[in-house]
Amino acid sequence: MIDKIAALAVAGAMTLAAAGAAAQTKWDLPAAYPATNFHTVNMQKFADAVKAGSGGKLEITIHPGASLFKAPEIKRAVQTGQAPIGEILISNFENEDPLYGLDVVPFLATSFAEAKKLWQAQKPVLEKKLAAQGMIALFSVPWPPQGLYAKKEVNALADMKGMKFRAYNRGTSRIAELTGAQPITIQAAELSQALATGKVDSFISSGATGVDSKVWEQLTHFYDTQAWLPKDLVLMNKAAFDKLDDATKKVVMAEAAKAEATGWAESERLAKGFLETLAKNGMKVQPPSAKLGAEYKELGKKLTEEWLEKAGADGKSVVDAYRKM
Repeated sequence: MIDKIAALAVAGAMTLAAAGAAAQTKWDLPAAYPATNFHTVNMQKFADAVKAGSGGKLEITIHPGASLFKAPEIKRAVQTGQAPIGEILISNFENEDPLYGLDVVPFLATSFAEAKKLWQAQKPVLEKKLAAQGMIALFSVPWPPQGLYAKKEVNALADMKGMKFRAYNRGTSRIAELTGAQPITIQAAELSQALATGKVDSFISSGATGVDSKVWEQLTHFYDTQAWLPKDLVLMNKAAFDKLDDATKKVVMAEAAKAEATGWAESERLAKGFLETLAKNGMKVQPPSAKLGAEYKELGKKLTEEWLEKAGADGKSVVDAYRKM
């Protein structure tokens, strides 16, 4: 009798364990940047919080460094359900719709405060577009202000003529075209190799990218132009989200809101430190010359006009809303 009771107890425990295992959902999150990048660290904290808050019902595994999908492939992977969740650089998809490229229009938003207002104006329009594709915009985090990296001194836009300029979206390609530089498409995960082989010798990005790629090993100058603050966005496949129970859904959305707030604060906190790291490693970190700064602002006006023309009524309404904030 005791043996029978014991057997029933074991069977019951096994049944409960099996039910628990069946209830657990595992998501893979493809990310574009190294595991040590502050965006990736923030997403890992989000994943850990979701696992804890859901009692282990939802486990999200981060795949950094474009190891699961290349950066330009991640949005499509989430849209088609190949990945239930993923991280994108929003401006990578400007070719699909100009609204994705708003935050890389030069000198439209050049501080964290301005970038936050721009996101508040842009977010409802992007959410609507993503919803039509079966996706949910979960949380967004900006990169620090963008500056110019170069292998030589650049005191005017004319000095960029002939430089091999890393481009990663339509906006950066257009800057190369207008300055006489040669645009070469390179994603973040490929940047270190491209620099080491001399494929590129200049680019515009944040201090974070420079530190991630140890650009001081090939480049010499960083000009703190504060041209724009591009944003990353964590997307979710709506069908995958809909399969979660209500309690887990609430945990995901609550932790996403926390991750966005934490990410913005961390980006701003780290911005100065990234530039200090570049300088400590021998790079000349300085503001642009008066001439270069003025030329960049004129370039920004031209590119803003071009963007508004492409973006039409939706784009104008977003920019108007931003400027009224």
